[in-house]
Amino acid sequence: MANLNVIEAVRFYVRRMIEDCHDNIKGLIMDKETASIVSMIYAQSELLQKEVFLFERIDSTGQKSLKSLSAICFIRPTEENLETLVRELHDPKYGSYYIYFSNFIQTNAIKTLADADEFACVRVIQEFYADYLAINPHVYSLNIPTTYHKYYEWNDSVLHRTVQGLVSLIFSLRSRNIIIRFQKSSNMAQTLADRIYSTMKTQTDSITSNINDTSQTIVLIVDRREDAITPLMNQWTYQAMVHELIGIKNNRVNLSQVPGIKKELEEVIMNAEHDEFYETNLYSNFGDIATNIKALMEDFQEKHKNQSKLESISDMKTFVETYPQFKKLSGTVSKHVTIVSELSRLVGLYNLLEVSEIEQNLVCQSDHNDIVQKIKRLMHDDKVRNEDILRLLCLYALRYEHQSNNELNALKNEAQNRRQLSEKNIRFIPALLNYGGQKFRQTNLFNTQTPMAITRQFIRGLRGVDNVYAQHVPLIKDLLEQLLRGKLKDTFYPNVSAKDQINPNNRNSANQLQPQGQIIKPSEIIVYTIGGITYEESLHVHMMNKQGARIILGGSYVHNFSSFIDEVVSTETFTRLLNRERFILLQPQCVMRAFQICIYLPALYDDPWLIFKGK
Repeated sequence: MANLNVIEAVRFYVRRMIEDCHDNIKGLIMDKETASIVSMIYAQSELLQKEVFLFERIDSTGQKSLKSLSAICFIRPTEENLETLVRELHDPKYGSYYIYFSNFIQTNAIKTLADADEFACVRVIQEFYADYLAINPHVYSLNIPTTYHKYYEWNDSVLHRTVQGLVSLIFSLRSRNIIIRFQKSSNMAQTLADRIYSTMKTQTDSITSNINDTSQTIVLIVDRREDAITPLMNQWTYQAMVHELIGIKNNRVNLSQVPGIKKELEEVIMNAEHDEFYETNLYSNFGDIATNIKALMEDFQEKHKNQSKLESISDMKTFVETYPQFKKLSGTVSKHVTIVSELSRLVGLYNLLEVSEIEQNLVCQSDHNDIVQKIKRLMHDDKVRNEDILRLLCLYALRYEHQSNNELNALKNEAQNRRQLSEKNIRFIPALLNYGGQKFRQTNLFNTQTPMAITRQFIRGLRGVDNVYAQHVPLIKDLLEQLLRGKLKDTFYPNVSAKDQINPNNRNSANQLQPQGQIIKPSEIIVYTIGGITYEESLHVHMMNKQGARIILGGSYVHNFSSFIDEVVSTETFTRLLNRERFILLQPQCVMRAFQICIYLPALYDDPWLIFKGK
């Protein structure tokens, strides 16, 4: 059975759009989000070969009339896009329109478009379910950098977008017999699971799954707050390192801050679909990358030597035929040598090997006193960045949150005196404890007494640690292993409904019971992480898929440490402001009464002067 592949799923839809337009000269009209979706899986040169000669944003203005072109409109079904499309059809610039929505569209919207099509230009209106970013074959994202709203609840627009994206993913993969499970400790996970369930039943008139069917797909919805450890760790595989130390956004890497960078390399594309070296080394560790980049250089030098030998007509003919491949290889070499050199520079400049080793020991070992001394020593190392000291303090805060001899305050004070951390960094530690501390988690991330942890320690003791920088295992791997064995407890991860499950490919069968507690070994698993995923988790899912599993991993965003800080701090700041606003709205008219309220509520309201800012 072939692996699930979100890149191929989206490419299939784009190919269909182009083929439906037949041999006409084509233009591709997209909105901001669908432009990102297409650019992740197709290079512009590929689309040009398919006679797509124009790429335009639907909201662009001033476009001249191009009646000889057929417009392939691939857009999200938003009100704004529909209004723009209606205006376009009232005054069409193109000869014909093939309209594809990336998700479900309401019947009244189709009627509106039909009424606007006064010139009978529309040839096709269809739903193609490609409403997500396909990053790797097994990894997707909805590109929502901030998910959490006040008190860690849903914002209505973000919830709606998330439901649309997940339903689109399920349909694009043609998954059968859907069983939705969610993290019970997360209200957001339960809300999302319920909304997906009701949406799919409404849209597909779907029915329950057959408990005897061996091809069940489990959609597992988890909350990033259950594992706040993983986004804090430094990374040591190629894709993860690039994202952590430089940043990857829609397959683009900004190298403009690299010392001495050439103009043409200030921004490069990192797409495994079009870059053989990147595809091969996506999950290679840092040591292997250095070896492989050397081999790539030697191969290039050998081909360059052959290219310079033009002693006959035959040599010239061969040069012309192979020049495009040679030019591509030259670009690949320049790009990866530059990136690997920059990674190597940053690792040495910021003493990241020692920092990472202490991170791993902090998470996976239990010598408290030794950890405290090592953190203090790094605070006095000028090579170590403030953000890496912050990582260590955050890991320490989570690990020893309720330990009697916790030294977090002393470490914070020493860090502040020595380092002068920014206000944002200072706020991050308490915000993180509120985000992913023990009061929220239903899992003990540091429990070394579970059977699985004891087994890992035993194996480690027999053969030693293969890589001291890769001891940490994300929680999602343990959850998926339990799920594949049919051992994931429904007390912690229940089904949306014990009575009804969803089969989007069968609209007429009778409902069948799926009782809670029944052992289900899925043939496919689709994971959605509220609050985002990491490339470390992507690596572990990739390894599981190599062993025969069929798992797709995704979430609201792909985080590195920097973006994770932004999400946690912004959510906490919004909640605190909301708490203050609540008191402002209750502000008494009397100044004395205001001070009385501040006296009686000191723990809830930390800034009494703000009470006077209400209207």
